[in-house]
Amino acid sequence: MHSRKKGKSRSHKPPIRIVPRWLEMKKDDVEKIVIELAKKGYSSATIGIILRDQYGVPDVKTIVGKSITQIMKENNLYPQYPEDLINLFRRAVNLHDHLLKHKKDKVSKKGFENLVSKIRRLIKYYKKRKVIPQNFEFDVEKARLIIQK
Repeated sequence: MHSRKKGKSRSHKPPIRIVPRWLEMKKDDVEKIVIELAKKGYSSATIGIILRDQYGVPDVKTIVGKSITQIMKENNLYPQYPEDLINLFRRAVNLHDHLLKHKKDKVSKKGFENLVSKIRRLIKYYKKRKVIPQNFEFDVEKARLIIQK
């Protein structure tokens, strides 16, 4: 019998943060690529994946000393609302559209209620940290407008 839990990834970043010797890119090169990709409209998570897969950059923070999000914020390229919130808005809008077509889908309705609850908790967190405006309230139509930008 295995004692390993199902569904859990066992991949961890190494505890020692050193720039690998095999990496030929310099700090400025990585930063330029991040800015370039952010201008094209990529999210920070997508930029990290592109850097890893196409450029062989294992960890931006180790090389540059700043996270992708920090680089984007310094160059005014970070979206107005945090990416995790925008992703939840997308899910809520899609689920809301589904529920308009399939009114008897009780399981999805419960999932939508849980999702809205999660969004409201996250909004409360970001209001405390002054990341989003204090008067921001969640509404599916408002979320639809935000994700269309």
